[in-house]
Amino acid sequence: MASSSSKKVTLSTSGLTFDDVIAVARHGAHVELSQSAIDAMNSSRKYIEEYAAGGIPVYGVSTGFGALANRHIDVEDRVQLQKSLIRSHAAGVGPAIEGEVVRALMFLRLRTMASGRTGVRVKLAQTYVDFLNKGITPVVPEFGSLGCSGDLAPLSHCALALMGEGRVHDANGVEMPTMQALDAAGITPIELEAKEGLALINGTDGMLGMLIMACSDLADLCSVADITTAMSIEGLLGTDRVFAPDLHAPLRPQVGQAISAANIYAMLKNSGIVASHRENDSRVQDAYSLRCAPQVNGAVRDTVAYASTIAQRELASNIDNPVVLPDGRVESNGNFHGAPVGYVLDFLAIAAADLGSMAERRTDRALDQHRSAGLPPFLAHDPGVDSGLMIAQYTQAGLVSENKRLASPASVDSIPSSAMQEDHVSMGWSAARKLRKVVDNLTRILAIELVTAARAIELRAGLTPSPATARVVKELRTQVPGVGPDRFLSPELEAATTLVHSGVILRAAREVIKDLA
Repeated sequence: MASSSSKKVTLSTSGLTFDDVIAVARHGAHVELSQSAIDAMNSSRKYIEEYAAGGIPVYGVSTGFGALANRHIDVEDRVQLQKSLIRSHAAGVGPAIEGEVVRALMFLRLRTMASGRTGVRVKLAQTYVDFLNKGITPVVPEFGSLGCSGDLAPLSHCALALMGEGRVHDANGVEMPTMQALDAAGITPIELEAKEGLALINGTDGMLGMLIMACSDLADLCSVADITTAMSIEGLLGTDRVFAPDLHAPLRPQVGQAISAANIYAMLKNSGIVASHRENDSRVQDAYSLRCAPQVNGAVRDTVAYASTIAQRELASNIDNPVVLPDGRVESNGNFHGAPVGYVLDFLAIAAADLGSMAERRTDRALDQHRSAGLPPFLAHDPGVDSGLMIAQYTQAGLVSENKRLASPASVDSIPSSAMQEDHVSMGWSAARKLRKVVDNLTRILAIELVTAARAIELRAGLTPSPATARVVKELRTQVPGVGPDRFLSPELEAATTLVHSGVILRAAREVIKDLA
């Protein structure tokens, strides 16, 4: 992906925002180095060159790596040391990960270089800038990181491309040998010097990039869940009374719960369907999947907020080992350990899985004639001849079940490596990879609830939905037809998924409710 966004992200010694990372990773924003970053890198590089020429043992500069840290490396071998490190550590296997993840990983490693704490040359950092701006994306296999000592294998595949080796995708997404892409883009490969190989691979950048994107995606999906919840409540003749503000913050001051309750309450405002049964409804209480939605949707919101705090702290970090301090000391440390990131990645997977689980329960209720308050079985046009949305719920249930499996935490595991030198690892990369699948599945789960709830609303003949839900249904109907004889259903569910994923559904609701959170 060559730079295609009008946004420009300038790397300095200060922090970045989530929007900066997403702009570069997903939208090809242009990247540049600030003068302060250049000055900081030049300053720390002087110290590294002094150590590289001397006899003082410095990890990764004049010694081997990992369990070989006590092995002294002669001065004449220290450049080869860096090359060998990258080639040996580029040991990933499996399918290539998504381009946006690779770009996030590269950009976040570049951010640490720009801090002046890694000791790399400006020339090296600028080459990474050129890769990002020319849309050259290294092929990075999915498996290889233990989430400790940095995302070593994934970052090594990126570093290998800087050396002109391995394979990449060009700006058009075509896979080719690295040198072919570099020649076409006018980029000269880097000859690594002292410490630079190590500095390229010793960070939590891959898992952090995936965490930042997941936090952004899940924040939006929480809002979508509030929208689809309101639509299901309307379609199932549920009540809006339980979402009144005085039943939430004053009684239970959970921040996310109050936000979700306010969203649902606003979505149902001026609903003719809700008003039609408000005074003569014999049901005292709605089922939990309707009544307790703010408690669950809101808890997910709070989980995302906590995870975002951890991600923001990590984004403000300068992670390398060893690290170059302002006074010239080069010190070993353990900041590359991915536990803080790994834990919240797992936490998000648990919360997102439960959000989808509750959405599926609302869908099932709408399709069951015994619990749907008078709707036809499976919302079919001609029940018996037509099966309606029966199998859409099967699909949704399958996605929910997979998310429950993926919610099993990766960070509770640890496999010792490097001859027991690295005897506890975070598995944060694995937590990030499965979270991406959970988020993708959740998007589809909510899309299926959207399709189901919209049909239920339309089957309430003669009753008018709220302005907000009506606007969402109208938007859905631009891509997905309403009630009718059975037809090929899969494309409609995929179309609904695209509407959710692209933000179209959320924007439609916000056209009516400007302050929908």
